[in-house]
Amino acid sequence: MALDGIWRVLLWSVGWAGTTLGLVAQQGVTSFGLQVKPVFALPYFDPLTELKRTDLSGTIELNGGIAFGMSVRVGLTRIISLETGIGQIQRRYSFGLVNDTSGYSESGTVRYVGYEVPITALAHIRTGERTYMNAALGFSADLYPSDVQSELEEGFIYLYRNNWAQFGVVGNLGWEYRTPKSGILYLGVTLHRPFGDMAIADLTYWDVRRNYLPYPMRGALNGGYFTADLRYYFHEDPSRPARDKR
Repeated sequence: MALDGIWRVLLWSVGWAGTTLGLVAQQGVTSFGLQVKPVFALPYFDPLTELKRTDLSGTIELNGGIAFGMSVRVGLTRIISLETGIGQIQRRYSFGLVNDTSGYSESGTVRYVGYEVPITALAHIRTGERTYMNAALGFSADLYPSDVQSELEEGFIYLYRNNWAQFGVVGNLGWEYRTPKSGILYLGVTLHRPFGDMAIADLTYWDVRRNYLPYPMRGALNGGYFTADLRYYFHEDPSRPARDKR
């Protein structure tokens, strides 16, 4: 399925859930949860960046990573819940340098760390006695604390953050099981696409035969990714209105 098709499915799911009868959001409930999300590289996000100059070539490719953090869900109405939180994401890149003239070829890895503060609107659909499907769409503030670098024997890579903060769009689709008193177990998938490139990568070859004369190559990393989500929300009872004692 093309990337545009995936986003259309998420948009349609949110709209359908928001207009379907029998929706069951947990109105009046604020739930706190923990989540872990393995990161996968999809071809739709252009995970491979190829660089080239005369007699020199390089590649930078997203290989995966891991995201984890906390989540807060607030039931606004019987139809809509609001979800936010904060999490850390570690993107793992592999990179390589090839010099056709000298026969040099080497590869390495680099990790790029960021933080995310998403805000999404969710709609819930009851699919069983205790099972629910939900679809969510919203935005994320993506924060990058620093640049990173990694060295090779005859070269290095340096990742410059484009900005210390930028925004992205987030879409999510998942299923959950609500236990009577033991909380909520959730399994789903998330698509995250930053608005603009996440970082600029400089991949540089040192010519050791010429007093380490540098030959840099530059390319952009968009930072988009797909995750499989595993979450656990702690049990919270719905708030009850205070009794009138008069």
